[in-house]
Amino acid sequence: MTDDKTSRSKKSLKGIAKEKLKTMKRSSAKHPVREKSRIVKYGAIGFTRNIWLSTAATAVMTLTLFILFITVVASVILSNTADAMREKIDITVYFKPGTSEAVLGELKETMSADSNVKSVEVATSEEEYEKFISEHQDNKELLEVVKEDDMRQIMIAQMQSTMRIKAHDVDDLSSIKNIVETDDAFQNNLDNKKAPTYNVNQIEIATITTWARIARVSGIILGIVFLVISVLIIFSTIRLSIFSRREEIYMMKLVGASKGFTRGPFIVEAEICGIIAAILAATISYFFFGLIAPKLADYGINTDSIKEVLSSNKLILVYLVFIVAGTAIGSISARLAVKKYLNKA
Repeated sequence: MTDDKTSRSKKSLKGIAKEKLKTMKRSSAKHPVREKSRIVKYGAIGFTRNIWLSTAATAVMTLTLFILFITVVASVILSNTADAMREKIDITVYFKPGTSEAVLGELKETMSADSNVKSVEVATSEEEYEKFISEHQDNKELLEVVKEDDMRQIMIAQMQSTMRIKAHDVDDLSSIKNIVETDDAFQNNLDNKKAPTYNVNQIEIATITTWARIARVSGIILGIVFLVISVLIIFSTIRLSIFSRREEIYMMKLVGASKGFTRGPFIVEAEICGIIAAILAATISYFFFGLIAPKLADYGINTDSIKEVLSSNKLILVYLVFIVAGTAIGSISARLAVKKYLNKA
């Protein structure tokens, strides 16, 4: 008699479970928005339920995104600084004092024919003297001396005529050197007291370029390290969350909850970590750059391109990039944990 009652009770429970399954399927088919809203709701509850682990995961992810930001910024500003220095570089070739304007014009035509030459400017001794005067307008005592007729004649007689050359590729000046060293007109008019300035700023540019490369490589390595740490912490958070809710998950499966409904809250929980971390990292990065930008500018480091992005409507795009990155990290980590542990719950 007892066995009959037990059998009927089991059949009754199965019938109820089947009815609930059918109802849930019909409900989810008719109300996908309601199902998704419930997934988000349960994900938010899961985030607050494991608040300490969630906080740790958010903090490490914030640090990861901040390091990636610093890597990108350091690489960009150092590369821009090197490019700006390259733009300012010109090669100065010194000719004998008194070289005529006609001779300088011929030399200019010869140099301009080289494919690596962007522009050429020449100046006679008199023009160099006038340039010297304009550069020292603030020094009235010096101007009083050098403007005297006798001193003026002495200075012009000693000042070299010049040719200033801007190159397309400042790292390869071989063709320009070849013209200066082999062309007869150049050799006959070159001033032996002053050599051409081929290597001015080249050491500084090479140093900045090296630092840009080091910053990029170091940042990528650090970013990868903290990215792995973030993934592991989120992975552990989701795993503990799955184990703590295994009875609830079992009941959900028993009544026919879909895989998406079972897995969704855990993925949402990790994505919430990612979104919060992204907003924090973007805000910290914004204020951090605002603090260091003036100091970098004092050392001649070009920060204009980053300033332009952070001080315009593009700042919204920066926040969106952070949020997408943070959400992606959280989502991927959660999916890995769910795939490995949810079936065991």
